[in-house]
Amino acid sequence: MPSISLAPRDVARELARRYSTMTHDELDILESILVPMKFSKNEKILKEGEVCENIYWVVKGLVRQFYYKNNKEVTEYMAYENTIFMCIESLFREEPSHLQVQAIEPTLLYAIPKRELDQVAMKSVNIQMLYRKILEESLILSQIHADMLRFESAQDRYQKLVKRQPQLVLRAPLVYIASYLQMTPETLSRVRTAALLGD
Repeated sequence: MPSISLAPRDVARELARRYSTMTHDELDILESILVPMKFSKNEKILKEGEVCENIYWVVKGLVRQFYYKNNKEVTEYMAYENTIFMCIESLFREEPSHLQVQAIEPTLLYAIPKRELDQVAMKSVNIQMLYRKILEESLILSQIHADMLRFESAQDRYQKLVKRQPQLVLRAPLVYIASYLQMTPETLSRVRTAALLGD
């Protein structure tokens, strides 16, 4: 696992490295809008009915986005170190979210407030690029997940998750993984056993 730094400057640098090159002045601007947040295990980061006002960068920990359908929790997305999450519809429409976000482990985040990001992006092409790349990545990940659920068998879904996000498989409770892959815990258990046996 990469070394974990909690300093806002290091987070700004990591965001720039990942999404867009920046000058020292632009790093200063990005650093100035970052907001550190801490959550304990099982604490809600966003509740249903709240407006999502931030894009979040996970420094340490594991979070999940979920919603209720027929009185059951459905896990839609999970994020861990050095990944972004947001409730994109609530963020851009400034409307209450149907999604909830919960820390599965003790979690350290940096929030990037959308309002401030909008303002600084108007003055910097590189920050604009960072903003665009973050949104592109989020949309692509959503599409990959949707296509996986639409077109792939339970076994293929699990194998793809193991390959693409082994951290999730190691750290997230099985009930959340099953929900994320849209299968019952019993089906996931069978698929995992088959994968271990090499069937």
